[in-house]
Amino acid sequence: MTADSAQTRTQTGRAECGPDSGLLSPVRAGTPAEAATSDLAWLQAMLDAEAALARAQAAIGTVPAEAAAAVTRAAQADRLDVRELAVIARETANPVVGLVRALTRTVAAESPEAAEFVHHGSTSQDVFDTGAMLVAARTLRLIRADLERGAEALAVLAARHRDTPMAGRTLALHAVPTTFGLKAAGWRRLLLDARDRVAALLDGGLPVSLGGAAGTLAGYLASAAGQAADDHDDYTDRLLDAFAVETGLARPPLPWHALRTPTADLVAALAFTAGALGKIAVDVLSLARTEVGEVAEPAGPGRGASSAMPHKRNPVLATLLRSAALQVPLLAAGVTQCLACEDERSAGVWHAEWQLLRECLRLTGGAAHTAVELAEGLVVRPERMRENLHMTGSQIVSERISAALAPLLGNARAKDLLTRASAEADRTGSPLAAVLRALPEVTAHLTDGQITQLLDPEGYTGAAAALVDRELDGKPPPRNRQA
Repeated sequence: MTADSAQTRTQTGRAECGPDSGLLSPVRAGTPAEAATSDLAWLQAMLDAEAALARAQAAIGTVPAEAAAAVTRAAQADRLDVRELAVIARETANPVVGLVRALTRTVAAESPEAAEFVHHGSTSQDVFDTGAMLVAARTLRLIRADLERGAEALAVLAARHRDTPMAGRTLALHAVPTTFGLKAAGWRRLLLDARDRVAALLDGGLPVSLGGAAGTLAGYLASAAGQAADDHDDYTDRLLDAFAVETGLARPPLPWHALRTPTADLVAALAFTAGALGKIAVDVLSLARTEVGEVAEPAGPGRGASSAMPHKRNPVLATLLRSAALQVPLLAAGVTQCLACEDERSAGVWHAEWQLLRECLRLTGGAAHTAVELAEGLVVRPERMRENLHMTGSQIVSERISAALAPLLGNARAKDLLTRASAEADRTGSPLAAVLRALPEVTAHLTDGQITQLLDPEGYTGAAAALVDRELDGKPPPRNRQA
């Protein structure tokens, strides 16, 4: 089919509407997070919410146990037409209304009596938001596992390269020496910080939604047919507890239809996670530059191939991570602004969260999965790090010489001397050692041997090794005795 014919089919509405295959989002294409957030997965989560609600109501005696069992058996996404539900949702502005009708028909085919208890006293937002939290929980478990696996790989790199010197860079230029072990330990710390934020959500931060039409639970009370009339508080407590148990989610302090803290907290953690992964990515991209060459991504058949330049092996894993890191915070901001929603349920604000939330989940999940491959296969080149470390003729440790001369010459004079000496080394192309040995202010206080020792970049990595050890041992930093 030609491009013109494809365009014609699209314009006339006859073009086939397939699923989102991830063509424009390779960072999540084919990853477990993509499957966990697909339309089918989201539909199943909403059906799981419906089934859990029926079981919860059965547990407290307001729905027959047989009816709850029938609803649970029927709540299978592969028994419904996802595309049909999506199109029907245009008439109601959310997919739950059509889902309830379809589920009711499916249940009725087995048990007409049980069909009366589908969506019993509930409302669309309770089902959708609970389903969203189920999708989030399932995806966050994948993300947490990948963050932990990535952190383990980085711990190996940090230990292996504890003492591997390299140039520390600030504002893109050589600053003072550091070690690759400390850099890898820092990457690991970011992943563990992200892991902790994800774990906090999984430990009580993802609640069920149960509020009814306007957050009063009136529909649930009314559907109890007098069984809750004597003690509303006891009934709603028991219903919330049972629903939380059935879903594995937390019980919220209040209905949250218009109190969007759960979604705002969720995307905040996802934005942090994507950003943490992005930090690793931009470091790898910088270090993998041809003229730097200090690390390389793991190779694989076709990995990093260019369509035009056969010699290239592009850093595609880091590129994918960076793409997610740039997208997720923007998407998260869109969800966060939905905190400002009107009344007891918003028109359009709640609806605006859905796709943004899903993109945050699947981009972050895809990035975390990709980061494991990068961390486990990263090629480190210590010899190239040492070459680059000596590139400036020891100017990278001018701070050390300045500190050694400061007690003798004064801070300002020592710093000015090293500034002038470094400029002279740049102008003449001479090593900094040669310039310093020609300055009486220096040779009056330092021997040739001392100058040589002080200008060795590999001997000026500060507490890098101890910091790596402390991080990998899990020891807390020393307490400030003056605090």
